[in-house]
Amino acid sequence: MRVLLELVRIVFLFIFGGALVWVVLAPFYNVHPLSREYQWLGVLGVYGILFVFYRNRWQFSGWYKGKGRKKLPLSLTRIIIAGSMVLIASPWVMAMFNY
Repeated sequence: MRVLLELVRIVFLFIFGGALVWVVLAPFYNVHPLSREYQWLGVLGVYGILFVFYRNRWQFSGWYKGKGRKKLPLSLTRIIIAGSMVLIASPWVMAMFNY
């Protein structure tokens, strides 16, 4: 039962957390007409950051208390965060180069 509750919690965090961040980012992507075409890259970046937050913080405050709970290594955390930031910025960069 705890696993099911944790899965529901993960879905809730990713759907509503992603939607909340997207409410902030979407107007910025709509400034340039070409950046709208690449918004999906920004979505991937947002979900990458949410994944890092879940693995490094939120999994320890949930219902699941199994063996596999450990933080991501620092180097992997930095790689995912840097890649996510690049993905979030990429619609604007691609719009500038395709203008």
